[in-house]
Amino acid sequence: MPSLLKSGSFVTVRRLRAYSLMLLAGYALAIGALLASADGIVDAWGRPLGTDFANVYAAGRMAQEGNAALAYDWPAHRAVQQAVSGRADIPYYGWHYPPVFLFLATVLALFPYLAALFLYQALSLAAYVHVVRRIAGHAQAYLLALAFPAVFINVTHGHNGFVTAALLGGALLVLDRRPAIAGMLIGFLVYKPQFGVLIPLVLVATARWRTFAAAVTTVAVLCALTWLAFGTDVWIAFWRSLPLTQKIILEDGSTGFYKIQSVFAALRLMGAPVGIAYAGQLATMGTVAVTLVLLWRSSAAFPLKAAALLIGSLLATPYALDYDLVLLAPAIAFLAAHGLREGFTPYEVSGLVALWALPLAARTIGAATLVPLAAPVMLAMFFLILRRAGTIDTLAAWRGPAAVLARLRP
Repeated sequence: MPSLLKSGSFVTVRRLRAYSLMLLAGYALAIGALLASADGIVDAWGRPLGTDFANVYAAGRMAQEGNAALAYDWPAHRAVQQAVSGRADIPYYGWHYPPVFLFLATVLALFPYLAALFLYQALSLAAYVHVVRRIAGHAQAYLLALAFPAVFINVTHGHNGFVTAALLGGALLVLDRRPAIAGMLIGFLVYKPQFGVLIPLVLVATARWRTFAAAVTTVAVLCALTWLAFGTDVWIAFWRSLPLTQKIILEDGSTGFYKIQSVFAALRLMGAPVGIAYAGQLATMGTVAVTLVLLWRSSAAFPLKAAALLIGSLLATPYALDYDLVLLAPAIAFLAAHGLREGFTPYEVSGLVALWALPLAARTIGAATLVPLAAPVMLAMFFLILRRAGTIDTLAAWRGPAAVLARLRP
């Protein structure tokens, strides 16, 4: 077994295809059963189909009616969800996004609920699959991208993981060839800013000023358009909602710490107090930031840099749900494409398999055993990337802050 894990020889094209087809068949049956057993837009468990999509649709309805700021008022927002579903007993799904996401929510709310959910998932899924296929450069990537377990989680939750993966994966795909377009794609990530914390750092460290300027301009334009469309009140409401969101959703874990796939949530799941969890998350983010700068300024192959940034973006935030793990798909594609060209080092193939299978088990095992999986697996893969790129050797030779600053000088 150790030799198999080291070599990854258990992974074959035939097995990848077979397991992918079995998973896709399982997804189709599960989604079919979910739809067949639903009462209107409410499933057999009393939840809206697409669960979290209910918050997007309700916010869009409120924005259409001129009440965009009330989307951040939980009782008012819940009342719209109840009206849309025709049920007073459905669970509440809160709206925590920056106001710029109201543009998409408003467009989707023009359609009936199920049509909006289908269009949202189908179009964003197509964009995600296209980006992963382009990164991988192999026709087999279509099947693996569709069968990736985070896809099923994202679809059943009606979420935006496909959008996030398509934007950041697409930006990295064209970063060197179309820097301005890459910046625009990065700027659109403002709707989910927790995944963009490290990106400006990497852009500045590598003097990608056109991309940086395009990203900043895109964010500024989107914010200005949001202000013009929905007014000042929506920004005030969003800002005032943040402390409550932080306390209830993140720190108290009303969502469930087993669903949140971060270092912060892993520590909270194991019983650590909030202060210790924040310290662990901060230490992780700082370490990832330093190593990413060193990696991106090195002569390492670009796919390694891109994959490390994608995984690092998940590791850096305290709030990433299991449907956000869709962001791992472009990282896997970058690493697989590089490995197929240059050869794999020990444990890399097994690491890729673990990363691909992670969304299938992370929530279930976390809930059943209180043992977090996502953060350790992502950290292990991040380490393998740094080892292959030689960044581990650079850190081992570190002789203090002066040495680091010397390396960062142009």
